[in-house]
Amino acid sequence: MKSNLKIAVTLIICVLAIACNKDKNQEKINGDKNQLTQIFPKGEKGSKDLFTGNAYNTGLVDADSVFTTAVGNVYFQPGARSNWHSHPSGQILIITDGVGYHQIEGRPVEIIKKGDIIKCPPNVRHWHGASADVGLQQLYIVPNTEKGIVNWNEAVTDKLYQSAK
Repeated sequence: MKSNLKIAVTLIICVLAIACNKDKNQEKINGDKNQLTQIFPKGEKGSKDLFTGNAYNTGLVDADSVFTTAVGNVYFQPGARSNWHSHPSGQILIITDGVGYHQIEGRPVEIIKKGDIIKCPPNVRHWHGASADVGLQQLYIVPNTEKGIVNWNEAVTDKLYQSAK
């Protein structure tokens, strides 16, 4: 009987220890909500002529004559955003971490977050980037690159960006 009681007490202590440790690990994860999980290398810093703030691009799939699709990863630090731009064949964004904004010209600014998929129509101006407080990481897919990849335009104004908050 004493042996069964000792086993039961030992099991309860082990379960409590595991549960307490799990809570501490969750606190560490939740403690820095602004820290993004990188899937791919950060990449090269984007040009100040094309981005406001710090944005980094890593090409993952170069366009070629077989697949005619470009794929890459962009990491936007908090407050960073692209200029207005368009793609001859459109663009698909897959948000892999963080929080940010996206706007198709003539439509309201949208909040985007991890797990969202955004379709930017062909030849339609749009912009995207991180929120002011949290970075954004995204995969981009540009199909039919034989038609062209991107046409860059002017910077998104601070007034427009701040209206997204």
